[in-house]
Amino acid sequence: MRTTLISLLIAAGFAATSAAAAPLMSADWAAQACQYWNTNPALTTELAERWAKNDGGRGHKIIHMYRTDCGEASKVEMTISTKGGKTTCVYAGPIKNATLNYDMDYLMHAETKRWREMGAGEYGPMRAMMFGRLKFDGPKGEAMKVMGPFEQFLLIPGKVHGDDACPAK
Repeated sequence: MRTTLISLLIAAGFAATSAAAAPLMSADWAAQACQYWNTNPALTTELAERWAKNDGGRGHKIIHMYRTDCGEASKVEMTISTKGGKTTCVYAGPIKNATLNYDMDYLMHAETKRWREMGAGEYGPMRAMMFGRLKFDGPKGEAMKVMGPFEQFLLIPGKVHGDDACPAK
């Protein structure tokens, strides 16, 4: 009985360890964020109509993001494509497109603390950019036209759990 109990406790410890969250903004976290994107109507529907068409004929837009305190080398990428009237995340993970076209693509970074605050809905994109909490490169006018979906994007760090450890570079 005692051996069985100890074995169960050890197994539970291994299960808890394997279920630990991936670091926020890591490749594994980005893949989960991609799945979440595809379940959010504001991101899949509203962006299809008012945002995704500005893709330079490539058929997709690219978002790079990272945690400033973890360094630029920890960037991850999300590739967003529109098909059948839905804007979906078709890839998320390590950088595949090193060069962005800031007429249509985005680079965003913030301190971990700020990503957490935005993810908790403490403030939205306007305040985040106005007070320098979110650093942002890309078509700002375009982003201003889709503030509702942009706010939904900034909530992802609160919807997809991620550990505060810096992602491996």
